[in-house]
Amino acid sequence: MNEQRVLVHAPRGRDASVVETVLARQGIVTKVCASEDDLIASLAEGAAAVILTEEALPQLLADQRLATWLTSQPPWSDFPFVVLATKREGRRAENDFRSLHSLGNLVLLERPLNAETLASAADSAVRARRRQYAAREHLEELKRTRIELERLNRELEDRILTRTRELSSANDRLMKEIAERERAQAALTQVQKMEAIGRLTGGIAHDFNNLLHVVNMNLELVSLYAKEEKVRPVVDRAKSAARRGARLTNQLLSFARSQSLLPKLTRVNQLINGMKDLLEISVGSGIEVEFDLCEEDASVVLDPSQLEMAILNLAVNSRDAMPEGGKLKITTGTRFLDADRDLPEGDYVLVSVTDSGTGIPANVLPKVFDPFFTTKPVGRGTGLGLSQVYGFARQSSGIARIRSAEGQGTTVEMFFPEADAEADEEIAVRQQPAIPALAGACHILVVEDDPDVRRVIVECLSLIGYKVTEAANGSEALTQLEAGKPDLLVVDYAMPDMTGAEVISEARKRVGDIPVIMATGYADMAAVERLAGRPRILRKPFDIAQLGDAVSSVLDAAREEAEARSV
Repeated sequence: MNEQRVLVHAPRGRDASVVETVLARQGIVTKVCASEDDLIASLAEGAAAVILTEEALPQLLADQRLATWLTSQPPWSDFPFVVLATKREGRRAENDFRSLHSLGNLVLLERPLNAETLASAADSAVRARRRQYAAREHLEELKRTRIELERLNRELEDRILTRTRELSSANDRLMKEIAERERAQAALTQVQKMEAIGRLTGGIAHDFNNLLHVVNMNLELVSLYAKEEKVRPVVDRAKSAARRGARLTNQLLSFARSQSLLPKLTRVNQLINGMKDLLEISVGSGIEVEFDLCEEDASVVLDPSQLEMAILNLAVNSRDAMPEGGKLKITTGTRFLDADRDLPEGDYVLVSVTDSGTGIPANVLPKVFDPFFTTKPVGRGTGLGLSQVYGFARQSSGIARIRSAEGQGTTVEMFFPEADAEADEEIAVRQQPAIPALAGACHILVVEDDPDVRRVIVECLSLIGYKVTEAANGSEALTQLEAGKPDLLVVDYAMPDMTGAEVISEARKRVGDIPVIMATGYADMAAVERLAGRPRILRKPFDIAQLGDAVSSVLDAAREEAEARSV
């Protein structure tokens, strides 16, 4: 309420009480201030206007407190003063005029004046002050609104910042997912490419292997039939070429993981120690060969001849990468590997070959395991060395990996599952050579879909002295079994109507246990073992001596087993 009152300062006579009475009739609240101190204090407490007499002005204007109060008003405030002046003749003095107007918002009323004029002036001053209060409230509302807007703006900025961070994080995750998907797609494409090339390579190599087998066996027959000495060197040269072709198909089948490997317990350190001289001769005197073999047993179950070929291939590649000489290091060890897309979790034996050669450029590195890819000049390599290593490692339930940088050498690592004692013993027993026996009046059934291969096997077995019948496919072989059980079944694996494993499985269902030799250059050993156990494998191409030894050992083992059961 203080802000609605009118302060009256008329220290002389009855002016103050008269003003108070007039204003009270108009409903205006007043307070009479008898002194300057009272007036200054009341102004600080709040008022709508001040009505004062001209006689009080000199002393009041000399009070610095009033000047301070006037200058400290907020921007919305223009405090009104109504001065009751004494009537004068003529114009006021300039000093008096400036003193009056130092009050700012001033209404000057000359006395004598009537009550209506005073009341009207007071009412106008109060209403003007109320408008100032309204402006103050409006400014305060604007201030509150501005504060609220600033708060909302800060909240909005915080939300935008938070959302921006969330979007940035989501974008980072999306980009990582896209990159991971692209890597996975590239890996899948590479796997599919390798599988497609592997199937093509395996099919070509299988057929070529059969051709080489026919050539090799017929050369054996020529050497037996021909009596002229001049024929022998011709046959030997042809057989040498056939052996080179066999090594090539061996590499192709190994890359395609279509080779019928002969896995057995292999102690890696022992195998490498046995290769030391060969490796040092193969790389030449300009290259220092270092062997860092682990103290552990490092035993694996794989085809030792293929492991030798893989290590030798890597050593020769390293030699070619160090034309000015360098260092070749062969390392073995055992590692526990966590599961990844290539290998299950478990214990593995590591065989690595490291050279200090020229290294491999980053753009070439992803292609080195591809078949027929080579950086060597024309005529210096087939491009099958590293692909054979890769295929052999995969077919042996392992993996081959390569690390290299241009000018910093190359390391190729092969990981193979470490063999446990039970598996070692079982496979070691299976690999023991059988006691050779003379060929007798034994009946052998040869099952082979390739007529040339079938004919040469039949002829060679007949030449040794066995009674031989033949079948062109699995169905024909099963029909012949109904006529009588042979002493031995020699069967190919890859045939159009039934695989060799399926033939063996069905034959045993019909005639019981029967000795078997699987003569093949390609076999899915997992399928073979699932359907037919572990038959004797005779890898194509083979010669008459190998065929005779295999047949003799299998028949002798079957005979010994039959005698043991009869005791």
